[in-house]
Amino acid sequence: MTVTSPGEMAIKTEGDIVLVRRTAREVAMQTGFGATDVTRIVTASSEMARNIFKYAGEGCMRWRTSERDGLPGIELEFEDHGPGIADLNLALQEGYTTGEGLGMGLPGAKRLMDELEIRSQVGKGTKVVLRKWKRTLQ
Repeated sequence: MTVTSPGEMAIKTEGDIVLVRRTAREVAMQTGFGATDVTRIVTASSEMARNIFKYAGEGCMRWRTSERDGLPGIELEFEDHGPGIADLNLALQEGYTTGEGLGMGLPGAKRLMDELEIRSQVGKGTKVVLRKWKRTLQ
């Protein structure tokens, strides 16, 4: 699989979560991340795609590579037009869930990535942007 950057893919079925994982893995590997960071990126991506499928029904993932202080990075944006999140602070607390999950999706992604930005409006949807930066050039 070769992924060109930037790109976008729809998340409409549970099977799309697997495609999100594959795409995130490929983009991270092409960006030069090591195995540990690739795993972190893939795990965070999987959590965000699962949230979209579970809570909004459908949405999309967009990706691009970028650079900061001369080091490459990856940016993954997850967007849906679902019910939105009423209390972002509460949603970012480990263990909080509005469903049957463990409440680790958003807080877990925040812990795995270097940056997490989230915007949500009840009744309009949610956008989560995740970023990971390489620590050194190899």
